[in-house]
Amino acid sequence: MQFPQSLNRTQLPLFDTFLASAAPPLFADSDEQFWQDDEGEAFSELSLRGAAGHCLNLLAPILRELSENNDERWLTLIAPPSSLTQIWLREAGLNRERILLLHPRGEQSALELARQALLLGRSHTVVSWLHPLKRQARKQLEQAAHQGKAQSLNISLG
Repeated sequence: MQFPQSLNRTQLPLFDTFLASAAPPLFADSDEQFWQDDEGEAFSELSLRGAAGHCLNLLAPILRELSENNDERWLTLIAPPSSLTQIWLREAGLNRERILLLHPRGEQSALELARQALLLGRSHTVVSWLHPLKRQARKQLEQAAHQGKAQSLNISLG
């Protein structure tokens, strides 16, 4: 049996090839392009299943790109999981000077905090970890993102 590739070749890690491709960035550098398209959605959701460490490794390049965004506004993380620490942010190569980590206080919910952060418009992207997220909550985040000219990204860890 013959194989199309030599067995002596080293294999690239699974996502290095994807990330190194000439594909357009995950999020636009400028919100101007995003907001010109009335069809564009201001809400996105990413669902990750598996070991927490593996999920964070998959999430790292996305958060790194968002933290390097040319937009002057913040990347805001709402109620991230406890495994997402300042040490992890540094080791993942994120620009910690452009990131706000917010946790709800008192009777405020993470959903309400995310909605308020989006409405303020001081963040280019608000990342939340809300699971499960009902349709009405998605709609609230999407409307708040449109009003604040921001992007809402919800991460669902299973």
